[in-house]
Amino acid sequence: MSDNPENTHAKETKGWGTGAKILIGIILLIFLIGTLAIITLTIGVMEKESGTSFPYITTYRVTLPDGEPVTIGSSRIIVMSIGNDMVADVDGTREKLTVGQDRVINPRHAQITVMGVPLLETDFQISLKYLGTTGKNANFDMTVKTSQQVPEMVLRRLIPPNMNAQPV
Repeated sequence: MSDNPENTHAKETKGWGTGAKILIGIILLIFLIGTLAIITLTIGVMEKESGTSFPYITTYRVTLPDGEPVTIGSSRIIVMSIGNDMVADVDGTREKLTVGQDRVINPRHAQITVMGVPLLETDFQISLKYLGTTGKNANFDMTVKTSQQVPEMVLRRLIPPNMNAQPV
């Protein structure tokens, strides 16, 4: 019975070939490494002295909830509306803003790592332009200036979800 050529042919076509198994293994490995890279993406933010140029600019329309603290990078921001004006507390320093006025946050240095390996370092500065209030939210145009070009996905990790950031 084992000499029957039909049985031999049936055994050869039943399983996956070695090439297909290797290809699937490579695809799974790439998927695993990609997933691990996204999960382990971290952004360390430190104080930075002035003097850096920021040629790369990205602008978002954001909302900040009135009276609730929000953290962008390592800066803690609380906004409180007072009539048509706004008081913005950034890292303990309060400033009264009127519609159209900018609030510039001190420059910071960020180090982006993936799986513990430094991938990119950049200096950045954030400025907020007060646009007025809607309900219990203060509306701002937020400009993020960086010294190195940074992918949009990485910038989004700096911005908390409750700011409802929309690219402008």
